[in-house]
Amino acid sequence: MIKIFKIILTFTFVFILFSCKKNTETVAQDSAVNSATPVSVVFPTDTLSINNAISINATATYLLKSDVKANATGYITNLRINLGDNVRRGQILFSVQTKESRALGNTINKLDKSFRFSGVTSVVCPASGFVNSLNHQIGDYVQEGEILAGITDASSFGFVMNVPYEYHEMLINNKNLEINLPDGKTLHGHIAKLLPSIDPISQTEKVLVKPNENISIPENLIVSINLKHQQNNTGIYVPKSAVLTDETQSKFWVMKLKNNDTAVKMDIVKGTENENYVQIVSGNINLKDRIITSGNYGLENNAKVKVAKD
Repeated sequence: MIKIFKIILTFTFVFILFSCKKNTETVAQDSAVNSATPVSVVFPTDTLSINNAISINATATYLLKSDVKANATGYITNLRINLGDNVRRGQILFSVQTKESRALGNTINKLDKSFRFSGVTSVVCPASGFVNSLNHQIGDYVQEGEILAGITDASSFGFVMNVPYEYHEMLINNKNLEINLPDGKTLHGHIAKLLPSIDPISQTEKVLVKPNENISIPENLIVSINLKHQQNNTGIYVPKSAVLTDETQSKFWVMKLKNNDTAVKMDIVKGTENENYVQIVSGNINLKDRIITSGNYGLENNAKVKVAKD
């Protein structure tokens, strides 16, 4: 009887020990599953065409303004322009009679009719453009060299924009620019000049853009000009949320699935990008890889993950 009791007790002990071990393994497995990071994944694509462009404001400007100056001391006897008039180079704008001529009157001509002395000189326009200021009227007494009017040189018209130097390469590559006016119209222009100086605070460079067509645009009008990267359609694209970087933004990588529950870190080199996608120029990535787009921040190499079901 005692012997039977010992046998039963032994079997009971073995059964309890086996059950505890099984329960421990189950808890450990459940713990490992629960500690895996939930992630979402997508497949890369090679069918995108990113048109990466930036828009920069520019101001309509006439860089050259000329002064119309009196060429003699005397009285203005004739005025042939009004404020805002279009004028051409060489056009007569003012007539000035010298003080001596007015004092003498026709005395000299009466003495010798062949002399034909008038004492009146003509002041001509120094440049083609429009009249932006008018300082004197008929009858005014002026000194030689005094400014009579101001002429805005039409040939100096352009749009001046301040471009961050990081986009300098885009300036060189953009031969044909889109100029968007506030009324919805679009002009095309080209970069006429890069001024050889950088603003020390904003680190921007001044760029003069000239329209390809002659058009009358008021000075100080603000427009927007599009700068585009060179188009490059080759390569693999992933969502922007899949690309991670360090604090200095000098290194970039993505996390992809090595198997169903392990994520590995893959270093990449970025190409063009927009607000949604990034081009991968180089990196061990192919179209069959599952790339992590959420839950990837802070993941270590070979981290345990759990793919979220749609």
